[in-house]
Amino acid sequence: MQIDILKSIFLFFLAGLAEISGGYLVWLWLREGRSIWLGLIGGIILVLYGIIPTLQSSSIFGRIYAAYGGVFVVMSILWGWKIDGKAPDNYDLIGGAICLIGIAVIMYAPRSV
Repeated sequence: MQIDILKSIFLFFLAGLAEISGGYLVWLWLREGRSIWLGLIGGIILVLYGIIPTLQSSSIFGRIYAAYGGVFVVMSILWGWKIDGKAPDNYDLIGGAICLIGIAVIMYAPRSV
């Protein structure tokens, strides 16, 4: 059980990193006039992002993507802070904490089925 949760958290983190970094590379290409190669690499990373959630042990697509949405929010706040240099304010932190609680409830609450 504990290993499954750690694997799940790792996969959520990996998916978030792939989506945000791939999207960022496409952003650099289209919005900041950087090399098309950044856009192509970003596109490949985004394809990997689409594959990673299929490795979750749950077979319920909606549950995985609902929980992942919270992971994406938290990782986006951290990306903005560390990569873009925009520190989160109190409302960002509160919203991120709410997302983390939501992830825990959606994915890891005990269920009878």
